[in-house]
Amino acid sequence: MNGTKLMARLQALQTQWRQAQTFPEFPAYQQWRRRFLQHRLRLGLRIAIIAYLTFIILDLLRTVTNPDRWDPTWITMAISAEIGLVLCLILRHSPMGKQRPELIFLGASWSVTLVEQVWATSRGVAFPGLFAWTLVFLTQATILPLRWSLHLASQIGVLLYYYGINTLLELTPADQPLWDASQVLYLFWFCGICDLSVFLYERLQQSEFQARRELEIEQQKSEQLLLNILPAAVAKQLKQEHRTIAESFSDVTVLFADIVDFTRLSAGIPPDEMVDLLNQIFSAFDQLADRHNLEKIKTIGDAYMVVGGLPVERADHIEAIADMALDMQTTMTRFTTRQNQALHIRIGINSGPVVAGVIGTKKFIYDLWGDTVNVASRMESQGLAGRIQVTETAYLKLKKHYWLEPRGSIEVKGKGAMMTYLLCGKR
Repeated sequence: MNGTKLMARLQALQTQWRQAQTFPEFPAYQQWRRRFLQHRLRLGLRIAIIAYLTFIILDLLRTVTNPDRWDPTWITMAISAEIGLVLCLILRHSPMGKQRPELIFLGASWSVTLVEQVWATSRGVAFPGLFAWTLVFLTQATILPLRWSLHLASQIGVLLYYYGINTLLELTPADQPLWDASQVLYLFWFCGICDLSVFLYERLQQSEFQARRELEIEQQKSEQLLLNILPAAVAKQLKQEHRTIAESFSDVTVLFADIVDFTRLSAGIPPDEMVDLLNQIFSAFDQLADRHNLEKIKTIGDAYMVVGGLPVERADHIEAIADMALDMQTTMTRFTTRQNQALHIRIGINSGPVVAGVIGTKKFIYDLWGDTVNVASRMESQGLAGRIQVTETAYLKLKKHYWLEPRGSIEVKGKGAMMTYLLCGKR
C-alpha cells in the first residue's frame, strides 16, 4: 500500500471515529449493548477463572516433580488473582455490577495483569508479563468487542503501572531493559490492533442496529397503512395465508350515510376545498367509528359505510351503530359550506346476515356482500334529509331502548313494499 492510499485509509478511520462519537445511541441500542456486555462478561469471567486455574494446577504439578522450585509467594499471588476473578463474577449480579458493568470489566482485566505486577514489585523486580497481558487483551477484544475506550483504559492501566511505577522505583526485569524498544513497539501495535478491531466491530453493530431500527419503523408504517385498509384480524390472516378471504356472519348491522345534495353544493366549491371538507367530515366519522368500536368499510364519493358485529362478533352491534348514527347527525352540525349553507346527511340502517372478505390481488379492500347490505343502501338512498331510516328488522331490535317513529311503507327497488322507521333518539 503506497503512502496516498495509507493516508486515505487513515482519514477514513478518523471519520468513522468521529461518527462513533456522534452516533445517536438511542435507548434501545444502549439497552442491547448493556445486555450484551453483561452476557459476555459472565462468559469471559468463567473462561478467565478456568484458564487461570489451569496455570495454578500446572505450577503445582511441576512443584511435585521438582520441589526445589516451590515458591509459596507465587501461589499466594495466583490465588489472589483467582479470588479477584471470582469476586468479579459474583459482583456482576449485584446492583452495582448491573449498573456499572465497565467496573467489573476493568476489575477482571486488572485481576490478572496488575496483581502479578504488584507481586513482582513487592519482590523488588519488574514483571514483564507480556504473555499474560497479550492473552488478556486478545481475550477481551474477542469476547467483549464493545466499548473500545474501555479496552484502551484497561491497557493503559497495565502499561502505566509497568513503566511508571517501575521507572519511579528503578526496578527492571531480570533479562531485558525496562524500556526495551522492541517490546514497547510490540505492545503499541498489539493494543492498537485490538482496540481498532473492537472499534470497527461496534461500528458495524451500530450500523446494523440502526438499519434494523429503520426497517422496523418502515414495517410499522406499512403495518399501519395496511390496518387503515383492512381490519387487524383480516390483515393478519391475509399475511399468513395469502389466499382469498371470505367469511359468513349471521347477524351484523350495516350503516350507509350520504351527504344530501352534495353534488349540487360542491358545484360552487373549488376542488381542493371540496376534498378538504369531505376529509374533515369523514375524519370526524372515523373517530366516531373508533369510539364505538365499529369497522369502517369504505367511502364512495360522499357516501360513508360502516358495520358493527364483524370481523369480531359482538352482541350489541345494532346499539353501537344506532349510537354512531345519532352522533353523526350531531357532528354534521359543525360543518357548513363556504356560503354558510348547513350540511345534512341521510342515514340508512339494516341488520342481518352478510358475507365479508377480501378478493383480488391488488388494492385490497375489505367489503361486504348480501341482501342485508343492499337493503341498508336503499334505506339511505330512499331516506329523508337529516333523518335516520331503519328497516323493520332493525326497529324490532332497537325499540326497547330508542325512540323510533314509523315512516310507513315505501317501495324499495328489488324488494317491493317495505315498512320503515325513523330513529329519533335514545330513551
